[in-house]
Amino acid sequence: MYSPSRWVRSAILAVLAVSLTGCASTNVHSYLERGADLGRYHTYAWGRADAMSTGDPRLDGNPFFEERLQAAVEKQLATRGFEKTSATPGLLLHYHASITQRVDAYSAELKYGYCNECRPYVYDAGTIVIDFVDAHSSQLVWRGWAEDRFEGAIDNQHIMERQIDSAVERILQRLPPRL
Repeated sequence: MYSPSRWVRSAILAVLAVSLTGCASTNVHSYLERGADLGRYHTYAWGRADAMSTGDPRLDGNPFFEERLQAAVEKQLATRGFEKTSATPGLLLHYHASITQRVDAYSAELKYGYCNECRPYVYDAGTIVIDFVDAHSSQLVWRGWAEDRFEGAIDNQHIMERQIDSAVERILQRLPPRL
């Protein structure tokens, strides 16, 4: 038999679990240089490949990561009216990415409401930064970045692709409209 107090406790735990899942959402931010007008830019090209080292050996040696990231950015920019060019571009794009291991000693306590024999939780945290640099002046025009858990992405190509696509889409949603 299922007692009412047990049902209430189960409902509270379910709501808490759902709300904690929402707390693990991607943090997305952006920066627009004061006085910058993205409307004057129509074309872009990728910056030098050696300038886009991630600093993470798990990503630097992964051509799938670079190809997926660039394809996701190019897709999003095409929907915003930007054109990739091999001629002299208005913007040079650069990206920076890293995945580091972090320790979360607090989540087990929050997830279950109590903690008997709590153990820290180790996870991969990822950051992707996309820079738009004026090709003529080499000045940063706009920067967008996303930070999130990158669980299992290093070992699973499908997870990596989904997380890159989602992060890039959310980053470029913060791009100001071109007037």
